[in-house]
Amino acid sequence: MNQAEGIRTVPYSRQAEQSVLGAVLFDPEQVSAVAGALREDDFYLQATREVYCAMMDLYHVGKPIDAVVLQDQLIQRGSLDAIGGLTYLSELAAGVPTTENLHYYIKIVKDKSTLRKLLTAAGEIQNMCLAETEEVSVVLDAAEQKIFDILQNKDTRDFITVGEVIPKTFEMLAKLAQEGGSVTGISTGLADLDKMTAGLHNSDLILIAARPAVGKSTLALNIAQYAASRGKIPTAFFALEMSKEQLVSRLLCSEALVDASKMKVGNLDANDWERLNKAAGVYYNAPFYMDDTASISINEIRSKCKRLKQEKNLGLVVIDYLQLMEGRRSESRQQEVSEISRALKLMAKELNVPVIALSQLSRAPEQRSEHRPMLSDLRESGSIEQDADIVMFLYRDEVYNENTEERNVAECIIAKHRSGSTGTVKMCFLGQFTKFCDLERQNG
Repeated sequence: MNQAEGIRTVPYSRQAEQSVLGAVLFDPEQVSAVAGALREDDFYLQATREVYCAMMDLYHVGKPIDAVVLQDQLIQRGSLDAIGGLTYLSELAAGVPTTENLHYYIKIVKDKSTLRKLLTAAGEIQNMCLAETEEVSVVLDAAEQKIFDILQNKDTRDFITVGEVIPKTFEMLAKLAQEGGSVTGISTGLADLDKMTAGLHNSDLILIAARPAVGKSTLALNIAQYAASRGKIPTAFFALEMSKEQLVSRLLCSEALVDASKMKVGNLDANDWERLNKAAGVYYNAPFYMDDTASISINEIRSKCKRLKQEKNLGLVVIDYLQLMEGRRSESRQQEVSEISRALKLMAKELNVPVIALSQLSRAPEQRSEHRPMLSDLRESGSIEQDADIVMFLYRDEVYNENTEERNVAECIIAKHRSGSTGTVKMCFLGQFTKFCDLERQNG
């Protein structure tokens, strides 16, 4: 194989790279579009890369971009002769008679650049595999991260004007007015909670935090099963500490109102079986998708959710729970959890779905007289509080006070709500049925 043949095996487009630069020389006002979409390493050819860099030098200091000024800048950079001199610049300008197709040229250059980055990542992954010096889990994590980094760079968006967004905003407002309801997002199935939150909204990261055995997994499962069965919303539930059989048992228990202790030992009567069969019918074809992979990484979750979004139009993601997820090895677990929570928020925005993440609280609430959780209890968990759009704490007084008058009552403390009010919603907690419900409904 000769050198020319070797170069042709690398993904790039000489014509597209030259056309992008030629378009700027033809119409210098197009430089902002190029600067916002492409970087130096997106250009494969040394000549086009040098011209791009010289253009950016001029653009960043506000100098005009034409063949004469650009020639002078290339002389200062010591690269004019290397690219072919003024003749090359003249050929660039003459090669593009219009800028009408500039966005197509940019896309071609960007796509070829992404393919080259994938090739580089693939080579690095291959080397790690052949070296066999790391645990397989470490290699997998590194491989996922390399692909994830490429995707993150590829998914950047340009500015958009208010005028371009207004039509869609009015369309959304008209739809809400037509529906005439107070719930503008995905209903939780709990009327009082919906009144406080207006439902769960796309691109939001919702954190449900509590001490162990308070009911956070139950609340998350109740919300997910309501969304999937009643709202027909494709829902992904990642159970990191339960098996899929345990998850389905809880789901059926909640729907059928069969005592969980009876289900655990199989002590079921005819009425219980009838209820369970009816509950099974509700969920048999419901768009409820489970994954019980233990110690799953954020990259794995993102990949699976992205595929489910494409195939089933995913509408809700639930993760139980955040601290059990694997992240990149960092200096501290706090930093690792911070990276995970930030990645979850980015995933919520990318997929445009609500993401519910459960979080285990430290012992801090138990070490003070006021046991109700507060935002400061999250500070040991990195940037979770900053990343979340809604922070919900669960509290049950009967866990701490056996003489309480509020038995079977849970408080959902909305401590942070980026787009609404905060406050406390009291709910009925039916632990034997792994179910939350509205207090008025229970009392009624």
